[in-house]
Amino acid sequence: MDPLILSRIQFGANISFHILFPAITIALGWVLLFFKLRYNRTGDSAWMRAYFTWVKVFALSFAMGVVSGVTMSFQFGTNWPGYMETVGNIAGPLLAYEI
Repeated sequence: MDPLILSRIQFGANISFHILFPAITIALGWVLLFFKLRYNRTGDSAWMRAYFTWVKVFALSFAMGVVSGVTMSFQFGTNWPGYMETVGNIAGPLLAYEI
């Protein structure tokens, strides 16, 4: 197989894996806010238990998103060095936000 096709397959697999974690993290952030607001409003400890249960999943999802995002930013430079040489001045600062 052509190395370009292999690098595209690798990047496609990585970005498909990566996008799950930011989506889960954003959604869980809103769910955690809801749990915290319900606890503050009602004082029911079940909401706080739910919050502490799901905050662990949130932390794991956030960490996995960071790790997969870092590997993805390295793939830009290793898989497409010519492309990154051309757009690096613009894409570089944007990729820094990922980390």
